[in-house]
Amino acid sequence: MRRGIAATALVASLALAATACGGSDSGDKADGPVTITWWDTSNATNEAPTYKALVKEFEAANKDVKVKYVNVPFDQAQNKFDTAAGSKGAPDVLRSEVGWTPAFAKKGFFLPLDGTDALAEQDKFQPNLIKQAQYEGKTYGVPFTTDTLALVYNKALFEKAGVEAPKTWDDLKKAAATIKDKTGVDGYWGSTQSYYAHSFLYGEGADTVDVGAKKITVTSPAAEKAYGTWLSLFKGKGLHKADTTADAYAHIQEAFVSGKVASIIQGPWEITNFYKGSAFKDKANLGIATVPAGSSGKAGAPTGGHNLSVYAGSDKAHQEASLKFVKFMTSAKAQETIALKNNTLPTRDDAYTAEVKADPGIAGYQGVLAAAQPRPELPEYSSLWTPLDDELLAIAGGKKSLDEGLKSAETSIAKLLPDYSK
Repeated sequence: MRRGIAATALVASLALAATACGGSDSGDKADGPVTITWWDTSNATNEAPTYKALVKEFEAANKDVKVKYVNVPFDQAQNKFDTAAGSKGAPDVLRSEVGWTPAFAKKGFFLPLDGTDALAEQDKFQPNLIKQAQYEGKTYGVPFTTDTLALVYNKALFEKAGVEAPKTWDDLKKAAATIKDKTGVDGYWGSTQSYYAHSFLYGEGADTVDVGAKKITVTSPAAEKAYGTWLSLFKGKGLHKADTTADAYAHIQEAFVSGKVASIIQGPWEITNFYKGSAFKDKANLGIATVPAGSSGKAGAPTGGHNLSVYAGSDKAHQEASLKFVKFMTSAKAQETIALKNNTLPTRDDAYTAEVKADPGIAGYQGVLAAAQPRPELPEYSSLWTPLDDELLAIAGGKKSLDEGLKSAETSIAKLLPDYSK
């Protein structure tokens, strides 16, 4: 059995390597079209079909370019690309999570796109999204999809309880208790994942690090206050206890879409799945509000999403074909199509057409984008969530005190950022 699994893994690895054909190993004929490879990291079931259709549309309009489409699981793509790029076997185009972009740019794996045709319409994109595609003054990706976190809620349950979308975390606690009294279901179920806890940091004007000062700030008074508020939302009337199991994400999502909990913090990547739930057969029942504010009086949520980036190791012909493909996939027309088919948020303002905004999910998330905070220009920034995930899980599960967990996270972050002070 073990031998069979190993053999299967080897075959899969070789097959994936064979598709990574940036450069001269693409099988192009001298007088034929250039074949580029695109690694798409989207959901293979809900999103990939739309991208495959757009690839065919691009090829029909550009007879000189063929696109070899490869869907690579998101949780594997970063390491696979890192390995492939290091051995010059990377795809010509990568759907790169915004946190990966500066890290791969720092390693020289991505082509700077400033002044290229791919960024000819840069002014159409939201400035903070362009900022997230930059590293040391150069732009290494074109914003492809964007997202942020919001408080999503069941309007029917909120109306039955006579409460409105909370403006602060204290308001949320009060609303949760009232919802429990009036409807019998919990008013809120929070996540232990550090990405979801980030809004609490922004609400206190804090972050895990201060990039300008090159200082780790995860144990600062403001950060401790933020995580203290986060922890307090796992205990109390109408507040669901922390789920520390491996399937916590699925449990929270299922409870929300089936009407067993009235509100959660979630991103637009789940819009399609919201609508599949019994609680949101009527799409208008989905409420979307800015995440509650902390004591600073301001609300903030992390900005996520993906860029389309071009491999610096591809030859000139493949880079030119890739730039043409990236421009097509990030055009207003393509962005509108993706939004309508996949329920994802466009990255350019002119793609928010009347038809796109007719979807209450997209319109709702567009309305909270103003609170989205761009990530610092720090290649290691996304890696900081890993040690925090472990420590927040231990804190929420009662295995460590808040102080112990944050100090342990500080120690782990210091190893990732050795030139930062504590």
